[in-house]
Amino acid sequence: MSPAQTQSPPPVFTDAKTTRQKARSAGLDPDRWYVVEYDKAVKKGQVKEVVFWNNSIALYRDEEGQLNAVQNRCPHRHLKLTHGVVDKCHLRCVYHGWAFDREGKLVDYSHDSFGKPLIKTQLRTYPVRVRYGLIWLFPGDPALAEVHKIPEIPELSGDNPWASFAADFTWKTHHSMVIDNICDFAHAFLHRKYRPFIDAKLTHHEADEDRVYLTYDAYMAGGRVSGIFVDRNRVNTQSIELCYQYPYQWTNTGDSIKNWSFMLPINDRTTRAFFLFYFDAVTIPFLSVKTPKWLTQTVLNIAKPLVFKPILLEDGVALEAEQLGYEEHWDAPPIELNPVVPLFQKLTARKWEEYLARKAGGQSPAQPTEDGAQAAA
Repeated sequence: MSPAQTQSPPPVFTDAKTTRQKARSAGLDPDRWYVVEYDKAVKKGQVKEVVFWNNSIALYRDEEGQLNAVQNRCPHRHLKLTHGVVDKCHLRCVYHGWAFDREGKLVDYSHDSFGKPLIKTQLRTYPVRVRYGLIWLFPGDPALAEVHKIPEIPELSGDNPWASFAADFTWKTHHSMVIDNICDFAHAFLHRKYRPFIDAKLTHHEADEDRVYLTYDAYMAGGRVSGIFVDRNRVNTQSIELCYQYPYQWTNTGDSIKNWSFMLPINDRTTRAFFLFYFDAVTIPFLSVKTPKWLTQTVLNIAKPLVFKPILLEDGVALEAEQLGYEEHWDAPPIELNPVVPLFQKLTARKWEEYLARKAGGQSPAQPTEDGAQAAA
């Protein structure tokens, strides 16, 4: 390749030939619930922009405390409504003050109507829920919002929820790379400073239409700091369960240390990842009894910036470098040793193909294969 030539960009989904190329260009099915923000991050009278796969949405909490989500575009001059203001239960465009209600209907002007009747226009709205301190949004067909449920986490529901914390990161990487990363425990070298898992051996894996389930034998929380607070007398820290339960991911260590990961695909190279950790108990040096919830929560609040966030920041550095590497070498033959990683990619690609087929009215695209051949659906 001469200096004047440049590498062609990675193929779009319809042009991709291999499973990896398909996965790296796939979106996530909008007919699911997605975490878009923390409940505490949107105050009364506040509006924020959230983006799902290049689709800008205005999320606002009105003066009655209700969360609402509408298409983030005033139909008049096409300004984003997130530049505007919340007025009681309405959202007003910053330019001319056009007001839209919770159903997205234009209900008021703030100026002379020049003798014309109120324009009948309505913005698209989106179902919104709050669970586990997180705001969930359904960007797809609202009729399916009751079909595909928000994940049930019984440990965080009821009268005595486990101690927990959430962390999020916005990374310049495709969402499929994040899933590969958090399910592939072969990358312990990256975390050699904090040692969240050591000597992982894949012991089982299986896949079906909606998930990839796997287990590792590994020494969990082997770091000098994290290992102090793990109650190894009560918790089996020699193995871990993981599952890519499309489009989410969860882990379970000894039925006492659990995590859910929620991807918000902003575009084909940007992902906001939310991580929700929850613990039954931790151990305190020289304290033999099980820690009460308030003390467990205190320990987690301390461990979050000292242990968990630094580990995830290491993942972010690697993932952004992987994105750049893929953009330059997308046509290189796939090399993958861990047998579960291609299964993650196949699930991501297939779910996106299924969504595109529904959108197109039932036409089913061809299925990708690792060698680039196309097989009939």
